[in-house]
Amino acid sequence: MDFLTSTTHLHITAWFIGIILFLIGALKPNKGLHMALRVIYLLIIVTGGALFIKAMEFGQNLNYGIKLILGVLVIGMMEMILVRRSKDRPATAFWVLFAIFLFLTLFYGFKLPMGFHFLV
Repeated sequence: MDFLTSTTHLHITAWFIGIILFLIGALKPNKGLHMALRVIYLLIIVTGGALFIKAMEFGQNLNYGIKLILGVLVIGMMEMILVRRSKDRPATAFWVLFAIFLFLTLFYGFKLPMGFHFLV
């Protein structure tokens, strides 16, 4: 299981692909794309969970726990938006919550010790 936690690249790649697929699926609802996105959700959760377990070494369990909860909320908002779009219902509140949770998740992810450091 070391390949999941040796770097954060697999996790970052998974959520980057997930966000791209989500935006495509939000513009044009498609059941096949929605199912593929659910597989990406699983990959994001597995890699994030493995990183969370590895994060116990850094002694910042609370911060990583907050990031984990925010990440699950982002995935929840993505799913709610796609389901409401497929049923032609308004999803404005979920878009706002998605943007807030995504920003907070990215902020925590890049701020924490295991995060990707741009200038180092």
